[in-house]
Amino acid sequence: MSPSRRRLLQTAAPTLIAGLAGCTSEGFGNSDQSTEYTLSIDTVAASPTEHALYEPSDDPLFGDPARAALAAIIPEDTHRTYGYTPLPEDGYVAGKGRYSQIKTAITGRQEMDRTLVRVEKLDDDAVGGSDESGKAAIHVDSLDRPSARALKILHTNSTTDGTGASAELLRGDAYVLRRPAERESEVATGELDGQIVSMTEDGGFSYRVSVSTDSISETEYTTRAIPVADSKAAFREVVFAAEIDAEVDDASLSTAARELLDRTLGGEHSESTPLSAAFEAVLAALGVATTDESLNGRLLWYNDQLYRYGLYIDTPD
Repeated sequence: MSPSRRRLLQTAAPTLIAGLAGCTSEGFGNSDQSTEYTLSIDTVAASPTEHALYEPSDDPLFGDPARAALAAIIPEDTHRTYGYTPLPEDGYVAGKGRYSQIKTAITGRQEMDRTLVRVEKLDDDAVGGSDESGKAAIHVDSLDRPSARALKILHTNSTTDGTGASAELLRGDAYVLRRPAERESEVATGELDGQIVSMTEDGGFSYRVSVSTDSISETEYTTRAIPVADSKAAFREVVFAAEIDAEVDDASLSTAARELLDRTLGGEHSESTPLSAAFEAVLAALGVATTDESLNGRLLWYNDQLYRYGLYIDTPD
């Protein structure tokens, strides 16, 4: 856990605020052009412990491998996968009367046969929405989700010339079918090998699909659950220590700062430099008074309610 994610002791907020009051001309107000600061705060409809606990989705592609892994690692066993991790690293789970944190380690590699999917970009005008036999191109959204997802990832990689985030999901120019739902998908059967698939209903962004089976070296991942608490009360302390970025109470804020924070809950508040003393006090209480970059996804505990907040900084060019 990085220091920035640890609980902020708001008893120190008055000291921070006093420091800010003495250096405003060197910080928020030291620019010939105003910088705009926007604080956004959204209500989280869950308690801190409920929010922290991981629950697999109902989606078979990701949910089924996650449930299989959880069934294996709770309470004390391990679970191995090859080429992918089924659970979020450091996520918290509950089961068998205790709370645990998910940990995954690389424990080796193994040669195994995998199905690889590749695509060849085709000229839309030349294709005309069909292949050489006159068979119409298949619209990607008519395929099952695992097949469509794999082909859309390959499409994104093609359109970005391999420089986009989708490249991280590929092995060279191929998508490897690893998860159980992928290995049972339409594209895994080989029926799409040589077929033309389009990204749009009118045949736009067409690709010829190539499906092959190759022996590749897959990274072995071993996942386990590390016990962190044996009661809900103890787990709550874990969550507040590790996940909550700011705890704020009314006594730590001036009347003006408290009123500004209350008005911002469920919405946002913007100011341009130089910032008001009340806004500076709120930013100090949230632990973001000295940041010079936008941030999001932080958690606030205030008046017995959980919130997610972010600070967006718009600096003139």
